[in-house]
Amino acid sequence: MEGEGEEEGASAPPGAAAPAALAFLPDGAGVPLALGPPPGPTAGELLRRVQGALRLPPAAAPALALWLCSPLLEVQLKPRHRPLRLVRRWPELLLRFSLGSPAAIARDEPCLQLRRNVFFPKSKELELEEEEVLRLLYEEARGHLLGGRFPVDPPTGEALGALLCRLRLGPFQPAHHTPHTLRPLLSELLPPAPGRGGLWGALRRWGPRPPPPPEEGLLRAFARTPGPQEPPAALYRAFLRRCHSLPCYGCAFFPGAIERPSGGLLGRGGLRPVTVAVGLEGVTIIDPREKQVLLTLTFPELSWELVGAVGHEGDAMGQEGDAVGQEEDSVGPPQLWLEFDGDHEGAPVNRLLRVFSPQGRSCGG
Repeated sequence: MEGEGEEEGASAPPGAAAPAALAFLPDGAGVPLALGPPPGPTAGELLRRVQGALRLPPAAAPALALWLCSPLLEVQLKPRHRPLRLVRRWPELLLRFSLGSPAAIARDEPCLQLRRNVFFPKSKELELEEEEVLRLLYEEARGHLLGGRFPVDPPTGEALGALLCRLRLGPFQPAHHTPHTLRPLLSELLPPAPGRGGLWGALRRWGPRPPPPPEEGLLRAFARTPGPQEPPAALYRAFLRRCHSLPCYGCAFFPGAIERPSGGLLGRGGLRPVTVAVGLEGVTIIDPREKQVLLTLTFPELSWELVGAVGHEGDAMGQEGDAVGQEEDSVGPPQLWLEFDGDHEGAPVNRLLRVFSPQGRSCGG
């Protein structure tokens, strides 16, 4: 964002350009926004401007939100937050809520993004009729799928990839759509295959029955997609409906780590990097390297507690929606403790999973 270097409360000199920013859409396009003098407009005001520029209907308002995002931190803004102030305090937020090194924090810079509101129920999403709203939600889900944030099994990946084919390439035509034509586009049509790395992935690749080329299954699924009579809005809705079955859809994501069991074949302990997905329905723990879901729990299935994340009231952005807040009284890395029922050799047991992450603090608001 431009203009974040202005002194708070200072008025711009005569003739000076007002600070400006781009609000990036899920498809990569940008909507220019004038921010005015510090402290700048609220996120709610900017969201209304973006919706007006895109001519979105009132029904789109609860489905979308503005986010400040960077490689180190993603924050959904509340309507009262002031993005210009938060950008100026971004390094402080990174120190509290990210896993970045000092060098990475010094280089990090956020951008303003229009994304799905994590508090918008999936049931309401399928009631949306406006094609442009559905397209924006589709583009965001498509990016998460292809980026590996939605781990899926091969059949689900093929089904979703077939709809991507249909929306990108048009109705299936046997004379034009072949494994040869799909092969160069696989990275744009299929999500990353789960469990392809590490020792076991190498053993599978050298197994007696190598899997068939992915373009062949994708082509068969593409051939079953709707014909030219299906409007784009119906295709977007069909894609989103399939995504609704994925535990990570509609979630906020943040990095963390869990304890790696010692012993076993490799005999390694320590911490295992994970991605934590938190939504309206529950919590999902993902292995970001293997693109696999390790654990999914709905809120009725678990009890949770924050440890090492006390010391001040209010949300992560402070009471007024723009202050960063004071340092916590506790020391040590914050932990999100998840307690749930499991089984061991057929007997019911109580399990406890500790998730280490600076962003565990944000789960308490």
